[in-house]
Amino acid sequence: MRLNLPEYEFNIKKNDDNYVIFDSLRHRFVTLTPEEWVRQNFVQFLINEKKFPLALMANEISIVQNGIKRRCDTVVADRHGKPFVIVEYKAPSVQITQATFDQIVRYNMVLHAQYLIVSNGLVHYCCKIDYDSKSYSFLNEIPYYSEL
Repeated sequence: MRLNLPEYEFNIKKNDDNYVIFDSLRHRFVTLTPEEWVRQNFVQFLINEKKFPLALMANEISIVQNGIKRRCDTVVADRHGKPFVIVEYKAPSVQITQATFDQIVRYNMVLHAQYLIVSNGLVHYCCKIDYDSKSYSFLNEIPYYSEL
């Protein structure tokens, strides 16, 4: 499916009844679902276009919130290894709604990142959290890592 992102080359193969795609952050093949297609393209966008350091990125990070295990789609650390950016993906057919933002905010209650990004591959939102004023602001575009 065509996304609102540059096109990238991927290692995709058929595995039994489904397709798998190589995840360069997890260093293994994963099932290619519509959401995974968004994740893989968006990760490449962050690395290639926005110059996010590959070594500071991880997919499917487990956290525990209120005793419940959850998984963040992508977490990007700062240069000190602390969570800096959380990215939540949805399939292109899924609209980004308040529930999507509620989900990523719950993750951020644990991680305390400074930036939250939500994307379905077609529409992308980026928020900067200001903990001092207890507010947030939407950015017009996703900044380069060096600008964060």
